[in-house]
Amino acid sequence: MDWSHSLRLIAPEETLSIAGLVLLLISAWGGDKASRLISILAVAALVAAMALVAPALCGHAMGPDTSAFFGQYRADAFASYAKILIYLSAAATLVIAPAFFERLGAMRAEFPVLVVFAALGMGIMVSATDLLTLYIGLEMNSLAAYVLAAFLRTDGRSAEAGLKYFVLGALASGILLFGMSLTYGFTGTTSFSGINAALSGELSHGALFGIVFMLAGLAFKISAVPFHMWTPDVYEGAPTPVTTFFATAPKVAALGLTMRVLLDAFGEQAAAWQQIIVFVALASIVVGALGAIGQKNIKRLMAYSSINNVGFMLVGLAAANPQGAAAMLFYLTIYVAMTLGGFAAILMLKDEQGDAVEDIASLAGLSRTRPGLALGLAIIMFSLAGIPPLFGFWGKFLVFQAAVDAGLMPLAAIGFAASVIGAFYYLKVVKVMYFDEPADVIKGESDVWHKAILAVSCVFISPLGYLLTKWLGGLAGTAATALFFAS
Repeated sequence: MDWSHSLRLIAPEETLSIAGLVLLLISAWGGDKASRLISILAVAALVAAMALVAPALCGHAMGPDTSAFFGQYRADAFASYAKILIYLSAAATLVIAPAFFERLGAMRAEFPVLVVFAALGMGIMVSATDLLTLYIGLEMNSLAAYVLAAFLRTDGRSAEAGLKYFVLGALASGILLFGMSLTYGFTGTTSFSGINAALSGELSHGALFGIVFMLAGLAFKISAVPFHMWTPDVYEGAPTPVTTFFATAPKVAALGLTMRVLLDAFGEQAAAWQQIIVFVALASIVVGALGAIGQKNIKRLMAYSSINNVGFMLVGLAAANPQGAAAMLFYLTIYVAMTLGGFAAILMLKDEQGDAVEDIASLAGLSRTRPGLALGLAIIMFSLAGIPPLFGFWGKFLVFQAAVDAGLMPLAAIGFAASVIGAFYYLKVVKVMYFDEPADVIKGESDVWHKAILAVSCVFISPLGYLLTKWLGGLAGTAATALFFAS
C-alpha cells in the first residue's frame, strides 16, 4: 500500500486533527478570554477542510483510487458531499454560538474545540468502509456530543439532557457493537466489501440478526422511531446552539453512515433490510407528525420535526437504488438549510431582558412587532411542511418519486398522506404569529450573524432555490453513483 497516497486522501481529517490539538493548547494557555479567537480559528479550519474535500466531489471521485489504509477508509464523492454539509453545519454553529453563550457568561474556550473534534469524528463516519473505522468515528463524535449537550453546567435542563444523551447513547452504541460482532462472526471480516461478498449467497439467521442490531443502533443515531425517545428532551434541554448542531451535522453523518452500511456492506441483501427501513420510515413520519401537534415549546416541536423529516429521507433509502440515494442526499441538503435557518430564528426570540423565549404562545402577533423575523420563521415553517413553491416541497417530491419508481407505491402514498398531518403543526406556528393578538414578549435585539444565517437560509429555500436544482441534483447524483460504484 502507498502510504503517501493514503495520507493525501485523509488530508481533511489531518487538518482538523492538527487544528483541534493546536486550539486545545491555545485554550489551555489563553483560557476563556481566547474563546472568540479560538472560534474564528475553528471556523477557518472547517473551511479549509471543506476546500480539501470539494475537488473529490467536483472531480467525480470513485473507484479504487479513493480507498486508503487497506480499504478501511474511502475519500469518494459520496463522502465529500456529506463532509461539506457536516463542516458547513459545524461552522454555522460556531458562528451563532458566541452571542448566546456570552450573554449567559458561559462561553468557554473548549466549545469550538469540541465541535472541531466532533466534526472530525463525523468525517471519519461517512468515509468508513470498515466496521472498526466506523466505530472509531462514531465514538469520537459521540463523546464530544455528550459534553456539548451538558455544556451549561449551571442549567439543570442542560445537565439532564447530557445525562439522558449519554445513557441512551451508550446503550445504542452497545447495540450497534453487538450487531457488528455478529456480522463479523458470520462473515469473517470487518471490511464492507468483504461483508458484501460474504453475504452474496443465502443469508444466515446469525447474519440477519447482525443486520437488525446494527440498524437498531444506527436508528438511535438518526433519531428514527422507535429509537427516537431521547430527541425531544435533548433538543429542549441542550443550549440552543448545541441543538442547532445536533439537528444538522450529526444527522448528516449518521444518515450518511447508514447509507454507506446498508448500500455498501449489506447491498447484496437489500431485501433483508428494505422492509425494516420501510417500517422505520413510516413510523418516523407518523410519530413525528402526531407527536409535534401538542408541543408548546418550539425546540421540542423542531425535535419532532426532525424525526418526521428523517422518515421522509428514509423513503429514499428504502428504494435501495442510486435514484433513491440521490433524492435522499438532495433532501438532506435542503433539510440542513431549513434547520439552520429555523434555529437561527429561534435564537433571535428573546425578551426585554435578553432571555431566550421558547414558548410558542409567546410568538403571538410577532408579525406586527417583528415582521422580518416572523416572515423568516414563516418561510422556514412553510418549507418544512413541504408547501410549494418553496424548496422543501422539491425534496419530498424527489424521495416520493424514487419510491414510486422503485415499485414502493404504498410507501409513497402513506408517506404523502402523513405529510398532510405534519403541515398542521407548522401552520399552527404561522397562525400564532400572524393571526393571534400580540403577546408583546419578543423585544430583545438580534445578533447580526443570526440574521445573516436566517436570511441566507430563506433565500436558499425560496423559489430561487430551484435555480440550483440542476447543479445540486448533479452533485447528489454523482455522490450516489460513487456509493453504488463502491459496492
